[in-house]
Amino acid sequence: MPINIREANLNDLAILVNNNQALAQETEALELNKNILREGVKQALKRKECHYFVAMMDGNIVGQSMITYEWSDWRNGVIWWIQSVYVLAPYRKQGVFRSLFLHIESLARSNPQVKAIRLYVMNNNSIGQRTYKNLGMDNSGYIVFQKESFN
Repeated sequence: MPINIREANLNDLAILVNNNQALAQETEALELNKNILREGVKQALKRKECHYFVAMMDGNIVGQSMITYEWSDWRNGVIWWIQSVYVLAPYRKQGVFRSLFLHIESLARSNPQVKAIRLYVMNNNSIGQRTYKNLGMDNSGYIVFQKESFN
C-alpha cells in the first residue's frame, strides 16, 4: 500500500493532538493536558520554524513527525530536530516512519542552510534506536539535560 507524505495543516489538528497524547503515554507514561497540547500543536502549525508532516495511507493519517530548527553558529546554518514521531500501532513496521524520514531528509538535502538532522530518543527505546541507525543516523554523543517549569 503506498505511503504519501504531506505537510500537515490546521485541519489535521485533532489527529495530531490524539497522536501526541498517545506518544506521551506510550513512551513516557505521561498524561498530557489536552487543552495545552491542542494549543501547542496549533501554534506549531502556524509557526515558520516548525513543520508537521503526516504519512497518509488510503486517505488516512497513519503517522506523523515534526521538525523544528536550531541555529548553529559553529556551522553557520540550521540543524533540524525531528520531534513528535508517532505511527499508529496497526501501521508500524510497514515503512511509515521511513517514508517520513526520507521525505524530511530530501527536504534537508535540497536546503543548503540545513547542516544536520537530529532527534532525541529515550534510553530504553531500543526499537527506535535501531530504526534510526538503520536510516543512517548515528549516536551524536550528546546527553540532553533540561530544567522545567518556568511559568
